[in-house]
Amino acid sequence: MALGFNLSALPPLREYEVERSFDEREALGWMRDNWQKSFFFSAAYVMLIFGTQHFMKERRGYKLRAPLTLWSLGLALFSAIGSHRTWKHMASIASSMGFKQSVCDQSFYVYHVSKFWAYLFAMSKVLELGDTVFIVLRKQKLIFLHWYHHIATLIYAWYAYKEMVPGGGWFTVMNFSVHTFMYSYYSVRAAGFRVPRYIAMTITVSQILQMLIALIVNVLLVFWMEDKVCPVTWSNISISFLMYFSYLVLFCNFFFKAYLTGTQKSKGE
Repeated sequence: MALGFNLSALPPLREYEVERSFDEREALGWMRDNWQKSFFFSAAYVMLIFGTQHFMKERRGYKLRAPLTLWSLGLALFSAIGSHRTWKHMASIASSMGFKQSVCDQSFYVYHVSKFWAYLFAMSKVLELGDTVFIVLRKQKLIFLHWYHHIATLIYAWYAYKEMVPGGGWFTVMNFSVHTFMYSYYSVRAAGFRVPRYIAMTITVSQILQMLIALIVNVLLVFWMEDKVCPVTWSNISISFLMYFSYLVLFCNFFFKAYLTGTQKSKGE
C-alpha cells in the first residue's frame, strides 16, 4: 500500500492492543466491496424516519429522557476518545513533517494509532442515524438540515474511507471534536438541565467553522493535487467540496433563523 512516504519516519506513539491488532487491510477491502450499501442504509433511514413520523402523527410523543441521555452520553464519550486518539496522529504528522503532509496524509487510514479510529469513524455514521429516531418518537421538529446531513455524511464517510481520501484525517478529527461537545450538550439537555443559549450558539459556530476549514482543505488539495505527495483526484475534491459547501450554506441559514432572527424578534416584543 503505497503512501508516498515512510511510516517509520513518524515519531512513535503509544498504542493500545485493540489499535495494534486491528486489520486495516481487511477493513479497507470490506469497505471497497460494500461502500455502496451506504445508499441502502440511507434509503432505509429515510423510509423509517418519515414512516415513523406518519405513525406518530395522531399519537403523543414519548419522553425517552433516560434512553436519550445515555445515547448522547455514549456518543459524546466515543467522540472524545476518537478525538484524542486521532489528534495525536495528526499533530504528530504536522509537527514532524509539516502542515502540507498532514493535509495530503493517507497514513491516517493505516497507521497503528489512527487506523482503528478511522474505521470506527466511518462505521459510526450508521449508528448516528439513531439520533433522528429520538426526534420523531419525541415528536420534535425534524428539519431538512438534520436528515440531509446524516445521509450525506454517511455516504461520504464510507466513500472517503474506501478511497483513503487525502485530507480525511483533518475531516475526521474536526468532526470527532465538534461531536464531543455537541453530544455532551445533548446529554445534559436530555437529562433535564438548563443550558445557556450561548452554548448552543457556540456549538453551531463550531460546526460552521468546521465546514469552512474543510473547504479550505479542499482548496489546498486543488493546488497540491499535481504533487506526488498528494494523491488526490478531481472526484475526491468535487464530492467533498460540494458536500461541505452545502453544509456551510445550511448551517449558516440555521444559525441566522435560530439565533439572529429569534433575537431580533424577542427584542421587538
